[in-house]
Amino acid sequence: MGIIVANLFITLDGVYQAPGGREEDPEGGFAFGGWQAPVSDDESGAAVAADIATMDALLLGRRTYDIFAAYWPHQSDAIAGALNRVPKFVVSSSLQDPAWAGTTVLPDAAAAGGLRDQYRQVLMFGSGVLIRSLLAAGVLDRLHLWLYPVVLGQGKRLFDAGTVPATFRLAEPARSFPAGAVSLVYEPGGGVETREMTA
Repeated sequence: MGIIVANLFITLDGVYQAPGGREEDPEGGFAFGGWQAPVSDDESGAAVAADIATMDALLLGRRTYDIFAAYWPHQSDAIAGALNRVPKFVVSSSLQDPAWAGTTVLPDAAAAGGLRDQYRQVLMFGSGVLIRSLLAAGVLDRLHLWLYPVVLGQGKRLFDAGTVPATFRLAEPARSFPAGAVSLVYEPGGGVETREMTA
């Protein structure tokens, strides 16, 4: 059985909106599109590319799919080659005719869980709303946070009001990069327990 791994580029205050460029996702008047590049380095870039090279399928939410489908089919580097080559799946209730070759539309997060029976490693990028839906449905196996040393004070946050309380356990040793980013790979660890701190 395969696994679904959500990769998310995220700031210290939990914002994942538009890391790649100013026009990527300006929703809500977001003023900091492109925040990731100034705090990236060759080593972290190589680590992201190495992860992409391991995927058997790509899973995206609708908004991230639209961003990727408008950009990656027109690129020619190794990352583009990997993204364009693998089967792609988008969870959407409204998309009828996906333009990106090799794309299948899935109706909901539960249906996405079935991809684990077909592929060894299904990767996601962005898609914060879908990540929360997959976690709520119990079909997200790993949450890979690429945490960057930036605080923005605005933008879409991964865990906002209404998030289902949960704990996570570290699935791999944390890895840091020269410009200050940290790679953190978590697995769902069940519900939240509480108790008093003791000496």
